[in-house]
Amino acid sequence: MAQDRTLTNTGVRSDVSYVKGINNIKVGASYEQTFLREHEPIGIVDPIFNAPCITAYTTPLSATGYVPVPGFTDPSQCTGIYQPNVATNANAPNTPFYPLFSPLLACYDLTRPTPSPNDNCPSSTSGLYTFNGRTDVKELALYVRDVITKGNWSLNLGIRGDLYNGITVGRQAEPRLGVAYNVKQTNTILRVSYARTLESPFNENLVLSSVGCANPVLAPLLLCTAPVPNPLSVGFRNEFHAGLEQAFGRYVVFSGEWISKYTHNGFDSSVLGNTPITYPIEWHNSKIPGYAGRVSVPDLHGFSALMVFSSVSARFFNPQVAGAGATVGGPPGTPFRIDHDERFNQTTHFQYQPWKLGPWLGFNWRYDSGLVAGATPCFATTQGPLPYNDCPGSIPNSSVPGGGYVSMLAANVGGVPLSADQEAEAGFSCDGVRATPTVPLPYNCPAAEFGSNLIQVPAPNTENDDKHPPRVASRNLFDLAVGDDNLFKGDHYKWSLTLTAINVANRLALYNFLSTFSGTHYVTPRALTAQLGFHF
Repeated sequence: MAQDRTLTNTGVRSDVSYVKGINNIKVGASYEQTFLREHEPIGIVDPIFNAPCITAYTTPLSATGYVPVPGFTDPSQCTGIYQPNVATNANAPNTPFYPLFSPLLACYDLTRPTPSPNDNCPSSTSGLYTFNGRTDVKELALYVRDVITKGNWSLNLGIRGDLYNGITVGRQAEPRLGVAYNVKQTNTILRVSYARTLESPFNENLVLSSVGCANPVLAPLLLCTAPVPNPLSVGFRNEFHAGLEQAFGRYVVFSGEWISKYTHNGFDSSVLGNTPITYPIEWHNSKIPGYAGRVSVPDLHGFSALMVFSSVSARFFNPQVAGAGATVGGPPGTPFRIDHDERFNQTTHFQYQPWKLGPWLGFNWRYDSGLVAGATPCFATTQGPLPYNDCPGSIPNSSVPGGGYVSMLAANVGGVPLSADQEAEAGFSCDGVRATPTVPLPYNCPAAEFGSNLIQVPAPNTENDDKHPPRVASRNLFDLAVGDDNLFKGDHYKWSLTLTAINVANRLALYNFLSTFSGTHYVTPRALTAQLGFHF
């Protein structure tokens, strides 16, 4: 697949401010128009994705199934041990990963020879299918705001109106309110706020996602299911903030904030096949509460410290209401967590400089509890604490330790089998034997023998898409730095030297696994850096 997209923005903005007494009033308007142009040539490079023929195979559990095979161009060629991969054959798998043979898709299959005359390919076919989409997204906003300051109080009042006109149309009035109070006697600031906001769809591949399921070529590639979802429309969000700032003399300053975002029609991103091409989708609603904080110690006899921490719960709720394809199943109202959900993370920095003009020493500690890794295999023979578990490929068997087998399928992404390389990247093992980039684990591994040193895979019958999803393993990372900002105590000309060690312990850890946006990443290995500077 190739991609040639443009998002050209034009717009105008104007506002006027008026300040008198306790009031600071601003009135304004903005207009923006985005010209979306999407040009994407697509070809199939998996020889079994749209295969005309299937053949039987036997699993390690002695169960017989059927899988597509390469090397044919038309179902009429399927003879002997090979059967046609068509709807009239009851043995055809007919799954998103192994779909029925499509003569139309065969026209754009780069693994096959010249299409059969029976395929009836369009005369313009050149081996690639090219999607061309275009639309203009127009957004007009009108707003008025007044900041009222009196004594220890600060009041922020406002209202905004948004008019969105893209593939769909949305109109919303959005009130805003914020209140802060300064308790000077105790060096405390208290604040709360509320905002109603219009949430517009992401512009990247907006046309592709909105019309793709009505396109006979794109629909199977996007894993579309009936009924075809509607084009993406605007949503709305109720957002609440509550914060506290507190100084403890001149030694410690704390600032913290609790945040809650409830969105009706919550936007997420999906991915087109095994490509880096993402497009927006829309779920029924989302709830994203979290908190963030900061604790700092100002310079105290050469010692200073800073700690920042946060937590975010990113819960989305079925069903998918718009956009192409789907990445999660489940009855309406059942929640799941997307891959930027993390219970807790923090970074703490200490620095000590015993003499004002002397060298300094810095130490950094980073802790992450682990992002959600929804594309890992899981196992459940029961539904668990909530009504729904998404564990594709689980094979219950009371005679096997742990209750059965874990199949090497990526949960929450259509049940796609993981490759050997992906299993190795995740540190998966079966009976103590780790996968390698070229040698996968057994397709079905006994649940009691399956594990990972890089991902927290829930134990058998404990996985739950909401309360206990798979996560990247928690990690602690440490950095050191030493330096001198003025080596030779110069005045107009200064030399500096800094030595830095990142990930001192050389910890091997994942940052994320098969993320929709960025794939799989490890944390930085140990890195040593020396920096010499001349300042003038």
